[in-house]
Amino acid sequence: MARKNRYGLAGQRALITGAARGIGLGIAEAFAAEGASLILLDRDDAALAAAAEKLSARATVATHAVDLGDAAAVAQFAAEVRDGGELRVLVNNAGIEYPTPIDAPPRIPPVDVDASWSRLVDNNVSTIFRLTRALLPAMAAGSAVINQASIWGKMGVPHFSAYVASKHAIIGLTRSLAWELGPRGIRVNAVCPGWVKTEAALRSALAMAETHGRSVEEELQHIVAAQAMPRLLEPADIAGLYLFLASDDARAITGESVVAALGEVMS
Repeated sequence: MARKNRYGLAGQRALITGAARGIGLGIAEAFAAEGASLILLDRDDAALAAAAEKLSARATVATHAVDLGDAAAVAQFAAEVRDGGELRVLVNNAGIEYPTPIDAPPRIPPVDVDASWSRLVDNNVSTIFRLTRALLPAMAAGSAVINQASIWGKMGVPHFSAYVASKHAIIGLTRSLAWELGPRGIRVNAVCPGWVKTEAALRSALAMAETHGRSVEEELQHIVAAQAMPRLLEPADIAGLYLFLASDDARAITGESVVAALGEVMS
């Protein structure tokens, strides 16, 4: 059995956004196993409560249903976090994913393409900047910010321009914040997962399958064939990377975008 508190995070406050399911929940489970004091944020109250119930046997868990697009709500939430003491780790995981083809055929009901594109980019990028800025007073030297990017932040992908642009932007934001916050002793890194078996990823695979005239199973086979290790990842497969980046073992690492993709992207 792995030694608890291997990464020196026991009792340390760690805030994870988008923590109710998928990769966010996998990260929360890993931090709970290390004995961290968790602050979980999501928009889905019911799923958040279920996640907290699952984790509370192993860690102290506080939950907050917050819309990160609401600046006033973020400010109020951040004030509550600051009142609770120092924040050691911020994992900006929350995000949305859907296709935004530039030449999409008309749909019924009609879709406002510009609004849909802007909503995704704002949700995935601006929210990271907004929350990180609001929480800075609670972070001291030794703290770590970990942003959720993607291997799609290192390549072009047809029909997903808004999502791809948002993940490129997150990598750029990570690099800039690493320079800004470095003098304070705060490290900022990004993780670029490959194909992790989540609801969002499977919806994207379905959209890609429809575009290519394949079944979902065929599309997934095509996806994993591009990897050195041909299988889909599980959230638990990559959760340890966030623990490492949050720990003092990674004290020399900042401004990096670390790929975890079974060899699909090597950088």
